[in-house]
Amino acid sequence: MKYTIDKKENYTIITIDEKKLDTSIAPDLKSEFVKLNAEGITNLILDLSNVKYTDSSGLSSILIANRLCNSSNGLLIMTGLQDHVMKLISISKLESVLNILPTVEEAIDRVFLHEIEQDLTNKED
Repeated sequence: MKYTIDKKENYTIITIDEKKLDTSIAPDLKSEFVKLNAEGITNLILDLSNVKYTDSSGLSSILIANRLCNSSNGLLIMTGLQDHVMKLISISKLESVLNILPTVEEAIDRVFLHEIEQDLTNKED
């Protein structure tokens, strides 16, 4: 699987450099998500701008990442979704479950907003 990982202080960007996110690469992607979570990374930005096609196994790996991030009080944000990928998410009725933004820059802003909200919540407790 071709991908790049860019680790920052408050988030990590994973850019998938494949045209298809399917059964041939979904298991490797799931493993990468689990590994990053074990390293303490809670906010992931998944840049899918190169991905033209996904199937249920690709969607499953994304849902695993979403669950891992949520259970760590973090966020998974998907960006750059192509029409076919967005259509599968819509058909699966997952738009309300997944965080989807048009660009990586908007996703970074959302992560920082989430971090501020977490800090305020922790101060109130």
